[in-house]
Amino acid sequence: MISSVNPAIKMTAILIPGVLLSFSFDIFTPLAYLLFIITVTFLFSDIPLKKWLLVFSPFVFLALGFAWMTVLYTSDGFSDGALLFEFLWFEVTTGGVMVGISLALRSLCFVALSLLFVLTTDSTAFMLSLMQQFKLPPKLTYGILAGYRFLPTFKHEFEVLKQAHRIRGVGRAKGIKGRINQFRRYAIPLMANAIRKAERVAIAMESKGFTGSTDRTHYHYMTVGKKDWIFFGGIVGVFFLVIFVSYSLGYLNIFGHQFG
Repeated sequence: MISSVNPAIKMTAILIPGVLLSFSFDIFTPLAYLLFIITVTFLFSDIPLKKWLLVFSPFVFLALGFAWMTVLYTSDGFSDGALLFEFLWFEVTTGGVMVGISLALRSLCFVALSLLFVLTTDSTAFMLSLMQQFKLPPKLTYGILAGYRFLPTFKHEFEVLKQAHRIRGVGRAKGIKGRINQFRRYAIPLMANAIRKAERVAIAMESKGFTGSTDRTHYHYMTVGKKDWIFFGGIVGVFFLVIFVSYSLGYLNIFGHQFG
């Protein structure tokens, strides 16, 4: 299962195609890779379909918005091809439509890759993996982890503050000046609480012998095994296979230059 893959290896495997996809401007490459990522997500993870759709669906509308704006504002280098129709003072060409669809598919690819990582990765295991495999300083990783753990408590404290203000008769702010004052009323106590908690955590860590040294032992050791490299090879290898097929069929387009 993908949830048991080493998080650092998983992140690297997802970052490589994610970055390289940015250079592809054809439709075939992102479409084929998107279908592959969706297939892998549901075959090798336990992510519920309903949960995945709830997170993924809003990005479909966002991608459609990107595509429409790209079609209307395509630069001269990509707006070649036949004129399809005119909308207000915009001229929509086949080249612009192709670039718009490609951008939408690339955006959905990034979202699918991100969901594959976020929904199958434990935050603590990810930080430990960054510290042990990528040699990130413990001060940085534990600081990020502590901040991440504090987020739910901030939400709770924010709700408590709102209720306390309501009991004291402080109503909902109106106007820009009122909203700025309201933000100040909430922000200052929240920041004060955050500083107090950070000090307590720092004292607790130092009292248990934390010095920030990289030469330390770990209760949980993150290992890199065969299944991690299989996952890495599968995600990255299939991406280059898609590039090769796209090139062979004559679809590959990198920054407006056709290959194959």
